[in-house]
Amino acid sequence: MSSAADELEPVEVAIILGSGFSRIAERIGSPAVIPFEDIEDFPSLRRSVLGHAGRLVVGTLGGRRVAAFQGRLHGYQGYSAFEVAAPVRVAASLGAKVLLVTNAAGAVSADIAPGEIVLLSDQLNLTCGNPLVDQEALSLTPQFVSMREAFDPELRTIALQSAVDADVAMRSEGVYAGLLGPSYETAAEVRMLRTLGADVVGMSTVHEVIAARAHGLRVLGLSLVTNAAAGEGLSHADVLEMGRANAVRAETLVLAILQRLSGTL
Repeated sequence: MSSAADELEPVEVAIILGSGFSRIAERIGSPAVIPFEDIEDFPSLRRSVLGHAGRLVVGTLGGRRVAAFQGRLHGYQGYSAFEVAAPVRVAASLGAKVLLVTNAAGAVSADIAPGEIVLLSDQLNLTCGNPLVDQEALSLTPQFVSMREAFDPELRTIALQSAVDADVAMRSEGVYAGLLGPSYETAAEVRMLRTLGADVVGMSTVHEVIAARAHGLRVLGLSLVTNAAAGEGLSHADVLEMGRANAVRAETLVLAILQRLSGTL
């Protein structure tokens, strides 16, 4: 990491803030802010994605010491799967034991509506990439990693309890399908995803989750549904607007989860 990151105190929880969740970083107390380009472990940054600030914010949130990645790297930007997982390696080096990964996603299941928050129970990596393939990755982590319970059952129970505490509606489980992007799914691809058992779909997350499990981090995942997959007239601007419209609910839920995590770390 950069010299600035080297001086940071250890953290308990790392959070990757996707579209719709980014504003949470503004609530972090006594923040230390480091741009991604100043972190040695990050690849050279290519073009940024609208809605992703591209910085690490470390401080206190919900009574926990956290490292929040305000934005992420994507395969569709030209990064390898190993490079996409850079935030996870930084989180592990900072001592994080839990990774909360968030994203904006399209609804694959017909009974999921835009605006819903889905608690992830499993994932489908359909990107044709894996962060553990890289030779450097093999020297850092085990090559063969069990993904049977990719999303930690105990943390999911805590998230459900937190949603009740915070009075935030949340779907209790859903399977996330990760595709490479950046094009949105065709109608035929959405039908395929339904057949495969996916509930929501996006262009991130799966590599981060694999890397987190390889580094021994427990993982919790949340998707904010911003659109119907293959919906008519879909655009990135629409995704960002739905994220802004639901930012307060997302922020409230994450804070409630962090407060309940005190007994598990």
